[in-house]
Amino acid sequence: MIDRRAAKPVLLTVDDDPGVSRAVARDLRRRYGEDFRIVRADSGRDALDALKELKLRGEPVAAMLADYRMPEMTGIDFLEQAMDLFPRARRALLTAYADTDAAIQAINVVDVDHYLLKPWDPPEEKLYPVVDALIEMWRATGESPVDEVKVVGHRWSAPSFAAREFLARNTVPYRWFSVDEPEGQRLLSAAGATPDDIPVVITPDGRVLRTPSEVELAGAVGLSTAPSADFYDLIVIGAGPAGLGAAVYGASEGLRTVLVEREATGGQAGQSSRIENYLGFPDGVSGSQLTDRARRQAVKFGTEVLAARDVVALEARGSARVVRFGDGTEVAAHAVILATGVAYRTLDADGSDRLTGRGVYYGSANTEAPSCAGQAVYVVGGANSAGQAAVFFSRHARSVTILVRGESLKRSMSHYLIEQIEAIDTIAVRPNTIVDEVVGDDHLVRLRLRDRLTDAVDEVESNHLFVFIGARPHTDWLDGVVERDPLGFVRTGPDLLVSGERPAGWTLDRDPYYLESSLPGVFVAGDVRSESVKRVAAAVGEGAMAVTLVHRYLEDQ
Repeated sequence: MIDRRAAKPVLLTVDDDPGVSRAVARDLRRRYGEDFRIVRADSGRDALDALKELKLRGEPVAAMLADYRMPEMTGIDFLEQAMDLFPRARRALLTAYADTDAAIQAINVVDVDHYLLKPWDPPEEKLYPVVDALIEMWRATGESPVDEVKVVGHRWSAPSFAAREFLARNTVPYRWFSVDEPEGQRLLSAAGATPDDIPVVITPDGRVLRTPSEVELAGAVGLSTAPSADFYDLIVIGAGPAGLGAAVYGASEGLRTVLVEREATGGQAGQSSRIENYLGFPDGVSGSQLTDRARRQAVKFGTEVLAARDVVALEARGSARVVRFGDGTEVAAHAVILATGVAYRTLDADGSDRLTGRGVYYGSANTEAPSCAGQAVYVVGGANSAGQAAVFFSRHARSVTILVRGESLKRSMSHYLIEQIEAIDTIAVRPNTIVDEVVGDDHLVRLRLRDRLTDAVDEVESNHLFVFIGARPHTDWLDGVVERDPLGFVRTGPDLLVSGERPAGWTLDRDPYYLESSLPGVFVAGDVRSESVKRVAAAVGEGAMAVTLVHRYLEDQ
């Protein structure tokens, strides 16, 4: 029996060209041979057989490099099947220059980390930096056996869905068991629970939680929910791209920083199946992958992250800025950055509230992807988030229909995404369409659709409706504390000056800084800011810029 602690992690390469296969194995062995075992295969089928042996023998696989164009099984097909065996192994695609465009499009099928152009001479410049990055990502996620959380629930239970989404978005490994299956029933019996208690969550140490709140669930799976101190240099509220950007720059520049998030890091961007127009990722990056890297980066620099904490109030006490949580506890700092982003608007259709989490979902709800297999899926919305979701679900569903109020997607969706959608046969766009009613008893079974121009009504059968219909800021808790525009977005900087006059109650002998709110020392970044650019890159930039202004503010004190 192999001692897993002594086994070297594997770097696997597969290429049907013997010369290329030997060359990449040689270059990998030269650089990584002391710490890794290099395994090469001449076909996707041989590589899968090798992976199955490694799985049975308990050997970890760190990274896989697969040629894009191979007979019988392409590199994409191989990586897709290999992920079932080693989901935490990192993945790269080897491609010739002539195949670059096709490879980049195909990468959307599998969450590939990098692609490499052949030839890669010199390897010190073109091969090793990529493999170094793959190994670093693999080490960050770990390949040792994972103690999984068990979740027992029902497919059409909204609380069960909420628990799964919370764990998935916070990158907590879990295994799902349905109460309709024998193993789920056995777990309920062992836990002394009944189907009325779902979701039932069982932690690796055997602790049982019945219908837990998010705070209870977060604490049980090891997420931090309580601050370690009473006072910080900087509190960042909201862990979307803007908040993560602020946390990275704040902590890296020496500010004792705490990042507070109500649900999960990433915000709306974290739910995106693929972001393809973010600088530096030519082959795209999933929202969860981007935000997970940002979270790990923030933690590496010393940011303290608090999960499942609902902020309900903000006030000034002398030079301190105090944040109060829903449970009555509070934390204070010299400065605060508001990066609370926006939330999807709810669907104005009969039955939608009752069936939310039971067939009606806001955002991508990627945990539902397997249950969409062979189904007719409907997506409401015409912006990029809706288009990205449609492309993602098209890999699983029999058909995907995008329902748009307007004449077309051209006014609200990026051109590259429209081209992708037009190239996928299983995606249809239905313009001038409104959802009047969602129908079902315990779950969604049918949609009642109305043509906005003709008022013609028809009904379609579906169990899955994903809604992306604009967004609103969650800022009611700031009423009377900072100035907001009529839509609830927070005004900052020059927008606070009326006829050259500073906002009422402003006490400092200077104008508000560009991202500063009407309360000195409270800054705003990202989508929640009035007149902001609603893009991931802009949000990250504003988060970094807000930290610079925080330093300037602290120097003034």
